[in-house]
Amino acid sequence: MNVLIVGGGQVGSYLASLLLNNGHHVKVVEMREKQLHALERALPADSIVFGNFTDPIVLENAGIHKSDVVVALTPTDEANLVVSTLARYEFGVKRVIARANNPKNSWLFTPEMGVDVGLTEADLMAHVVAEEMSLGDMMIMHKLRRGQYSLVEEKVHPASSVSGKALSDLHLPAECVLVAVIRNNELCIPRGNTVLMAGDEVLAVSHVSQLNTLAKILGPVE
Repeated sequence: MNVLIVGGGQVGSYLASLLLNNGHHVKVVEMREKQLHALERALPADSIVFGNFTDPIVLENAGIHKSDVVVALTPTDEANLVVSTLARYEFGVKRVIARANNPKNSWLFTPEMGVDVGLTEADLMAHVVAEEMSLGDMMIMHKLRRGQYSLVEEKVHPASSVSGKALSDLHLPAECVLVAVIRNNELCIPRGNTVLMAGDEVLAVSHVSQLNTLAKILGPVE
């Protein structure tokens, strides 16, 4: 996959390293001399392009026209929006990801501005903290559908009301499904007659709005 990262700060540099290590073709555009020196120590020289973040000629020289994904990680929201708009409407990039440095500007990072996925670090951190506070021992393993759903793992508590009950007798939320049960280190695909036991590790896919309800169902009776 060809990936163009515009902005080579700490996040951009780290992302580039991860992608390169996974065999992707990566170019990083950076215009700040201090950051450029840091990039030169961390990345191969042929993956770094020096130039103005929002200059179409610089972006074209960096290979934006053949990029599968463009990631805008500059230090200003204005530049990230310009990069996103150019990537989508000038160069026809199919996937554009952009960071909103100021959470108050996140409403601008929309498909109409060329952004497929808008990320706000403060917002992401706040949601992670809120989830960790509300979900107890439940572990979120993977996010799906841009964070709308989660693959989670949770143990059936010894004092849970579902211990000893068949799945068909459980009242799970509508947007929640149990996809696997691990018992004695063996994984089984659950059926309607599968009986949950205390200590079972349950894997489930659930809408984020139902995670707290699922945690209460598998947890101890309050």
